[in-house]
Amino acid sequence: MTNNKKVKQIDRRIIFLLIFIGVALPLLITIGFKIEVTENVQKAYDLVNSLPPNTKVLISFDYDPASKPELHPMAKAVVKHCLERDYQIICTALWPMGVRMCSDTFESLEKDFPNKKYGIDFVNLGYKVGGKITIQKMGRDFRSVFPTDTGGINIDEMPIMDGVTDFSDLGFVFSFSAGDPGIKDWVMIAHDTYSVLTSGGTTGVSAPAMLPYVNEQGQLTGLLGALKAAAEYELLIDSPGSATNGMDAQSIAHLIIIIFIVIGNVNFYKNRKKNRERG
Repeated sequence: MTNNKKVKQIDRRIIFLLIFIGVALPLLITIGFKIEVTENVQKAYDLVNSLPPNTKVLISFDYDPASKPELHPMAKAVVKHCLERDYQIICTALWPMGVRMCSDTFESLEKDFPNKKYGIDFVNLGYKVGGKITIQKMGRDFRSVFPTDTGGINIDEMPIMDGVTDFSDLGFVFSFSAGDPGIKDWVMIAHDTYSVLTSGGTTGVSAPAMLPYVNEQGQLTGLLGALKAAAEYELLIDSPGSATNGMDAQSIAHLIIIIFIVIGNVNFYKNRKKNRERG
């Protein structure tokens, strides 16, 4: 058997093994391939970075575990940035499982911010059905929608809710959205009706439909789209995490695939040339 023949018949298990190693290694060790920060991610970062300490902000977790791989890394990065800025974070959810996504995010950051206290620095008010209707009610009277948090504690007993009556008491709204209801509803009600600065993050599939809202009117102040945007945000806050590792793994996997495509094509043309010479 010739060397060319051996190359042509590389055991597919070797290819699978190399791809497995290429994907697994960056998930264990941060490599940190160069990432260019896009304009929309920079705008979202600048919004979060622009307010004074103790500003009350609202973050809505409008997704479920199916979208967690894309949205959870960006949610964690934005929440971490808010905590570093000493904002008071009010969390809500337009999706039932968003309550769990919020809890997971804060639990993952607990060791980094041991001095942040529930009810003082952050609160999880939970899920309410209704989409736009719920947001409209919040804009008029926060307490009519969320009289208690997820544990049934009256929000009037929490220092973080002091002075919060409607959207005018918030610095911005940030929605992590996997669909409907989600970012579009926050834009149309929170921003367009109540003039609250609004930004968000979404999946790669949904991002193109949200881009028109990032316009001169500032309906959306920036937009995070998919895992790459999460990695860009991690770069901006100098905190590489699962998104950065995920992009490293994706880059290595693509490189391995390209290498084998090149090898396959080179081998094909060599064999074709040899067959012509024999003919």
